Amino acid sequence: MTASTAPLTTLTGADIVRPTGIDRGGRITVAGSRLAGPATVARENGGEILDLAGHWIVPGFIDIHVHGGGGASFSAGTAEEALTAVDTHRRHGTTTLLASTVTGTLDDLARQASALSELVEQGDLAGLHFEGPFISPGRCGAHDPALLRAPEPEAVRRLLDAARGTARMMTLAPELPGGIEAVRLLTERGAIAAVGHTDAPYDTVRAAVEAGARAATHLFNAMPALGHRAPGPVAALLEDERVTVELINDGTHLHPAALRLALRAAGPDRVAFITDAMGAAGMGDGSYPLGPLRVEVTGGVARLPEGTIAGSTLTLDRALRRAVTVDGLPIEEAVRALSTTPARLLGLADRTGSLEPGKDADLVVLDAAFTVTGVMRRGEWLVKP
Repeated sequence: MTASTAPLTTLTGADIVRPTGIDRGGRITVAGSRLAGPATVARENGGEILDLAGHWIVPGFIDIHVHGGGGASFSAGTAEEALTAVDTHRRHGTTTLLASTVTGTLDDLARQASALSELVEQGDLAGLHFEGPFISPGRCGAHDPALLRAPEPEAVRRLLDAARGTARMMTLAPELPGGIEAVRLLTERGAIAAVGHTDAPYDTVRAAVEAGARAATHLFNAMPALGHRAPGPVAALLEDERVTVELINDGTHLHPAALRLALRAAGPDRVAFITDAMGAAGMGDGSYPLGPLRVEVTGGVARLPEGTIAGSTLTLDRALRRAVTVDGLPIEEAVRALSTTPARLLGLADRTGSLEPGKDADLVVLDAAFTVTGVMRRGEWLVKP
């Protein structure tokens, strides 16, 4: 079925966030799985027109760092759990996501990658993100320190091979033996090298960026604080225009001043809001697995028994709502950090991340309070307004 013959759906009356700005009371038409041109309108015979006055329409959210949701974890390495997590985040507006793993043995991670790669191949996931085991023992966060290791080329290749070309990102600490070489290897293999869970000094992070690193895993978290004599990873990652920085905007991981600092230094074109969500996302308080560890969630905050923050329970609709209503970010800038910038980082900007004719019909409908009332992915309503 071509776009000209596909059933049409036209959404009218909403304020639409487009790359050029806000289209007040605008109109957007979907033809099949794609966004149609401005002259196309749904016909009465077979076409549907929805009046969404008083709402917002924004691009579908893209999460490049998420471990699970709905009580399920990608680290389980099963299609059932992975699809539960995917469905949970889709209902909150995330139409594209990477499945993030947690530090485990190479055997376990290879098994998980092999299973999850099938979901990438069938279109349920946009790729895999290995977070660990190549991270600093001193900044391991909610990763089992007994399973950490240096990024030897053979170990890195093994995980990439197990993913069968679906690995899109790997977080590593570049100061570890072989760290810079691992960055070069990942770059050569077409995966994004992300600096994170690191104790690396400023110059080492600069060397990693020169070697090809292009992302910062949850900036500020699991790395030394910015210092005026020892600026460390934060300064090196913020100042380089080639680097996209992840931020967890849940009100727990970052003080609002740190968020403002990153946005001013990097700008929304280099900031990607992420969830770093674990299985408790979309669920209530309780005990949940995070890789081989157990996490307790109290008041919506996930922590290890000794108190270390362990991922989040965030969904990206909440990150947007907080950015606009608490942090005072213009919705256009929030949308760039939630959709446009991560799409560009993943090399998907020609398909998704903004509301433009010819792109995938991935969109989210929000009410005046920025609460999700509709989610469409590739032209199909997952939540119909």
